[in-house]
Amino acid sequence: MTTITGGCLCGQLRYEARGEADGMGFCYCADCRKASGSGFIPFMGFAASALTITGRTHQFHSPAMRGGSATRNSCPECGGLVFGGIHGVHDSHTIYAGSLDDPAHFKPTLAIFVRDKPDWVAMPEGLAVFETMPG
Repeated sequence: MTTITGGCLCGQLRYEARGEADGMGFCYCADCRKASGSGFIPFMGFAASALTITGRTHQFHSPAMRGGSATRNSCPECGGLVFGGIHGVHDSHTIYAGSLDDPAHFKPTLAIFVRDKPDWVAMPEGLAVFETMPG
């Protein structure tokens, strides 16, 4: 079984993901762009049961497209953005691929919210492309 590890810049907030990701890709929505300070967020989806998260988090909540709230977790020490969702509450989480210890684990297959992609961002070829969320 594959084990993927990662965490924040200072190492205080860490995770271990067991098994394969449910999906990997790029989100170009305005919220992800602003949260990352970039043109997108590279993400990997995992079932909560596949993750072990250690360390304290700082949570930021913003309105989600489908209603409710989107939660982003960063390290309260260094500010590094690490994962999405409320650990212990949600049944799945988004790991931000920039937090991977080994970036070779990130193999994107989809692009979401491409309607919001800035013109200056180059999108890799061969991705399944969605104007907003798939399905």
